[in-house]
Amino acid sequence: MQNRIIYSYSHVELYILNEDLYFPPAETALPDGLLAIGGDLSTNRLLLAYRSGIFPWYDEDIPLWWCPDPRFVLLPNELKISKSMLQLLRKQAFQFTVNKAFEQVIRHCKAASRKGQEGTWINDDIIASYCKLHELGYAHSAEVWQDGILVGGLYGIKMGKAFFGESMFSIVSNASKYAFIKFIQSLQADGIELIDCQVYTTHLESLGARMIPRTVFLQKLAALLNK
Repeated sequence: MQNRIIYSYSHVELYILNEDLYFPPAETALPDGLLAIGGDLSTNRLLLAYRSGIFPWYDEDIPLWWCPDPRFVLLPNELKISKSMLQLLRKQAFQFTVNKAFEQVIRHCKAASRKGQEGTWINDDIIASYCKLHELGYAHSAEVWQDGILVGGLYGIKMGKAFFGESMFSIVSNASKYAFIKFIQSLQADGIELIDCQVYTTHLESLGARMIPRTVFLQKLAALLNK
């Protein structure tokens, strides 16, 4: 049985995870999606989290586990490509690769500045854990290059027929969009049917992502992980 705590900054009850591989039910999450705190970033815990529709962020050195409602997702067949991006794709404006520079991508994502955010949830523990997942074949990266220099990319977790997007970065204009579009097209060709974008951004909304109820997301996820 898990312990409970009054989480100091919000004065509400939350589960504290211990060494047991366990997450509380998604419906017990707070309105902002925060579900539990603590635990570790072991391979088995991370894989259980993703299978359960849960993802980690950090608050300083404390793992926080989230399952928001509604959930921001992209169905690959709903991908939107603007005319300007179509032109870049036709021109092959960037070189696109997959899994050629995973650690570089995640470190670029850590360093990227984000509007409305101070700092990043990507710390050394996250980098080490996801690099391990990459070695095991679960975590994947997509990269775009310009004159041999890595200028954009993204990374995430692939399980069953679902992909869980974690973060992206762009050093030059449109690089992350280019990486995202090319990667989604490659995932669709591999039979992926659901992209978990986690939380709302205008950037991903412009590419076709939309909100769905958490219950619908979890039902879809369970079906796709069994395929």
